[in-house]
Amino acid sequence: MQTLVREPVTAWVALGANLGDARQAVLQAFEALDKLPGTRLIARSRLYRSAPHQAQGPDFVNAVAQLDTSLSAPALLEALQALESEAGRERPYVNAPRTLDLDLILYGQSRIDSPRLQVPHPRWRERAFVLLPLSDVCPASVSPEDRARVADQPIDLLFEDSP
Repeated sequence: MQTLVREPVTAWVALGANLGDARQAVLQAFEALDKLPGTRLIARSRLYRSAPHQAQGPDFVNAVAQLDTSLSAPALLEALQALESEAGRERPYVNAPRTLDLDLILYGQSRIDSPRLQVPHPRWRERAFVLLPLSDVCPASVSPEDRARVADQPIDLLFEDSP
């Protein structure tokens, strides 16, 4: 089900992986996002390494993508979940380690509160692994208060990465 909106909307997607070749999975996800119908990858953050936050397993590789998309928010969520499945994502329990995790963080100025989708993502301001990469592509969306709130969460820039 692909529902298109009339005008493209700017959306921000958080990417993460901590199983297999996590770095490569995130890099491939950037390419896959750019190939979604009616969607263009506008910007991508640098890659970061973070310890699991309210999750288990090895460290994560995290990033954020800025998209212009004509997909509706529910259709974009469906496309993101399809990409996760294609990358081998399994959901044996809440916050299980994952080959790829794609979260719709912001969808234009929309506020959506449905059983399937909440936008803005309800915990995006509580996670360093979202805020730091988001500040790479949309610095105005991350306040000093946001950064202070997550200052105790371990996260490092992966220096071998170049956008």
